[in-house]
Amino acid sequence: MAQCAGIKRNGGRCTVVVGPVHTHCYAHDPERSQERRRNASRGGKSKGNGELAYLKKQVKDLASDVLEGKVEKGRAAVANQLYNTLIRAIEQDRKMRELGELAERLEALEEVLRGRKAR
Repeated sequence: MAQCAGIKRNGGRCTVVVGPVHTHCYAHDPERSQERRRNASRGGKSKGNGELAYLKKQVKDLASDVLEGKVEKGRAAVANQLYNTLIRAIEQDRKMRELGELAERLEALEEVLRGRKAR
């Protein structure tokens, strides 16, 4: 086992311990730069299904209607609570998808580590 030969952004040496056949950790390995770039480019590209845009429009319309006196405030308050519940459900779905993706990536990393230990 050895220390990564990479240099951190602050100029200090990377402290990650790497296996005997490696000189760099994942974050500093020059041979994995394309893989890191691909993985980073995936972040923030989730398109969603348009639910949030629809809910935002509904809430804006509701607020406008309340301010113009078109909707009774009590009904608007209930509708707003329901919109908030929907938004929380959408957020929960997103978190579950992310958790599943992280679990898959963790499994892949664990598989790599098992392969290194077997050598």
